[in-house]
Amino acid sequence: MVDADGRSTVKQTSQAGVPAQAGAAGDDRTELRVCVVGDELVAGAGDARGLGWTGRVAARTRFDGVTVVMPLAIPGEGSSALSQRWDAETSRRFSTAPGADNRLVVALGRHDVDTDLSLARSRLNLANVLDVAEQRRLPTFVVGPPPGAPEQNGRLQELSDAYADVASRRRVPYVDTFGPLVGHEQWLGDLATGPTGMPGQAGYGLMAWLVLHTGWHAWLGLPDPAL
Repeated sequence: MVDADGRSTVKQTSQAGVPAQAGAAGDDRTELRVCVVGDELVAGAGDARGLGWTGRVAARTRFDGVTVVMPLAIPGEGSSALSQRWDAETSRRFSTAPGADNRLVVALGRHDVDTDLSLARSRLNLANVLDVAEQRRLPTFVVGPPPGAPEQNGRLQELSDAYADVASRRRVPYVDTFGPLVGHEQWLGDLATGPTGMPGQAGYGLMAWLVLHTGWHAWLGLPDPAL
């Protein structure tokens, strides 16, 4: 799948937070702006290289034209706080040019379990984000929470399933990171040796692989490099 540094067979062409690829001189293609909202996992906490899964995904996507990927992370944030702040923060960064290609990635973490938020409230928070994004005609992509401490994983499974259902009902792509990683040896090894609850290079590489291979390219309208 990937090695300890998250390397895959997809060509590296960009970095998160900076233009991914400049168009040729005179190129009038629309600039793509992607905002990724979430908690410390979006910022790559625990990754010695500071890339996290967002940086790895951006670096391994062959974007067509000028692209800016912007991680907007708040450590410790649950779905309630995310649902309240995402619109104002992304609106300041999206292009207002006619025909602008602005896109939203909602990266849901594990803090709803930490704070004992009800499943119904977690569902409602994501539903509100997706409904407003639809009203804004903003293409949206959802990444679910990964596994955490063993004692939390039962509730995290329920949370991931609930988020998947909310996204499915709205025909929004959803990446299940929980199911594929809950028993994965590299993931478990990272959690055992890194900062509390945080993956390292291998874990973030696994998350990036799942995003790249779960509808990411189709959502962006790009050819799938695996085909």
